[in-house]
Amino acid sequence: MAEIINIFLIGIALSMDTFSLSLGIGTYNLKRQKCFILSTIVGIMHFIMPFLGNILGQNLMNFFSMNSNLFLGCILLFIAANLLIDLIKNEPLEEINFSFFGMFLFAFGVSIDAFSTGLALSAITQNKILAMSIFSLTSFFFTATGLFLGKFASQKLGKKANILGLGLLIVLGIFHICK
Repeated sequence: MAEIINIFLIGIALSMDTFSLSLGIGTYNLKRQKCFILSTIVGIMHFIMPFLGNILGQNLMNFFSMNSNLFLGCILLFIAANLLIDLIKNEPLEEINFSFFGMFLFAFGVSIDAFSTGLALSAITQNKILAMSIFSLTSFFFTATGLFLGKFASQKLGKKANILGLGLLIVLGIFHICK
């Protein structure tokens, strides 16, 4: 039981950045279907990345650990730039144009830390499938919760929530680049 609690707490830690970023993206009124698809992709990536980290080992970890924060920061700033352009156009934001590739890049960026966790997965547990499943479900839940809370804030606060979400993405993007 202690092992499952430990794995669950690691899953929460892996999902916190996803939650905060999803809050910002959620303010841009994604449709429910896109929220579900994005949450699912993030969940799948939080299953695949620890698996790859566990299999591929230290050589790839050295490559990704040097670039993961820079990569994620660039993705966030790219998304923020697109949102800023839509905001400047002063058109009503029905939904941001978040393509499947954009969703995949977002999911990849927020799940790189799960890759490094996969390197130590054997030391954490012998039941790797259970651990990766918990990571996946936790990240799915945190992503969906962030998206829907952001959407709720957008409906209550209107354009102010969009500006707040944009600001959050910019700050987090710069934070990851400078990290």
